[in-house]
Amino acid sequence: MKIDELSMLLRNAGIVGCGGAGFPSYAKLKDGIDTVILNCAECEPLLRLHRQLMEKRAYEILSALDLTAKTLGAKNVVIGLKSAYKNAIAAIEKNIASFNNINICKLREVYPAGDEVVLIYEATGRIVPPGSLPASVGVVVFNVETMYNLYRATQGKNVTHKYVTVAGEVKSPRTYLAPIGMTLGELIDMSGGETTENPAYLLGGPMMGSLGSREDVVTKTTNAVIVLPDDHYVVMRKNTKISIDLKRAMAACCQCRYCTDMCPRNLLGHPIEPHMLMRVASNRDTHNTEPYLNTFFCSGCGVCEMYACFQGLSPRTLIGAVKGGLRASGVKAPKIEKEPSPVHNRELRRVPLSRLRARLDLEKYNRSAPMTDEAIEPSEVKILLSQHIGTPSVACVKCGDMVTAGDVVAKAEDGKLGVDIHSSISGKVTDVTDKFIIVRR
Repeated sequence: MKIDELSMLLRNAGIVGCGGAGFPSYAKLKDGIDTVILNCAECEPLLRLHRQLMEKRAYEILSALDLTAKTLGAKNVVIGLKSAYKNAIAAIEKNIASFNNINICKLREVYPAGDEVVLIYEATGRIVPPGSLPASVGVVVFNVETMYNLYRATQGKNVTHKYVTVAGEVKSPRTYLAPIGMTLGELIDMSGGETTENPAYLLGGPMMGSLGSREDVVTKTTNAVIVLPDDHYVVMRKNTKISIDLKRAMAACCQCRYCTDMCPRNLLGHPIEPHMLMRVASNRDTHNTEPYLNTFFCSGCGVCEMYACFQGLSPRTLIGAVKGGLRASGVKAPKIEKEPSPVHNRELRRVPLSRLRARLDLEKYNRSAPMTDEAIEPSEVKILLSQHIGTPSVACVKCGDMVTAGDVVAKAEDGKLGVDIHSSISGKVTDVTDKFIIVRR
């Protein structure tokens, strides 16, 4: 297969990155790639669907990985996953002999092992320059479910479902194959319902996820919904206001540097220094612009505010606000000429996952969430038109149309970054807006 053929297959099937912001996968395919990395690190506490999927569908995932590498002409293929994922490793080893040049890189139980820049360094020893894409060092990274979706696309099947882990304060944690557009509340009810009187709903992982509701719907990037008491430490941190965070920084930040000393990107030589941003922001210093501009190099992993700061301050939140403001004003990331290199004692500053769970008071929720592929048939789905980075897709159906599961209901605009979107159930289109499409069975 040629690169443009694989790109078209990915775009038409609606395939985006399933582990993060939903970058359209076809846009990652470029000439000059010599290494393809499969990200199975899954470093967020309580998330487990990627290792589970690898256990069940290793051959299919390796087939898609092999196809991608051959299409790109990449000579090296690396699967990055933690040594603790023994069942997933066994599944890979059982099938790996069928393919050439696929190797396993076993990672430590640390957070954030799945950060793209961190994983590339662990797997290849290369450091992606600040503000650059992995392709700049000849690497492309895909996650497990993305590769599984590619395998399905080669079989003529479009993206209509998403694996979602339901965990936390529910009777029976599970990982479901959920139709895109069904509500999270329906998945929670399938797991026996909430076991706390005043629940809060965390969409994604405890570190990088955001608070939502039962009415939120499954999208192509929904990895988990974690139910927690509304007075849980993680929920309280997610609920803080930026104005209060800034005042607390002004009153309490002692410039200990722990936030910078434990920053995963800083440990690889990137010029992101949370303590410096805290210093200039809390003192309203607008003359020293470097700490503000360097916020562009933050990955948003949350180590600084959820683990490193012993005073409970919020460097990541303030960094996000500054970065958002700069982007809104049309400011672009600065160019860094200095070649990054890892800090000499980097290995001693990494965050053990077990300590992170304990610090976040999540250990009691670290329970098995068995994966099931049983058919789920919601009576209605609300399919969002913006489920990925780039331009939202444009509806190509109207009210009253009958659609079959897998049919295209929204098209990517020509010449713009985006993918097609497909109906997850068969039924009648009952509503179409510029934000969503509703299909009723």
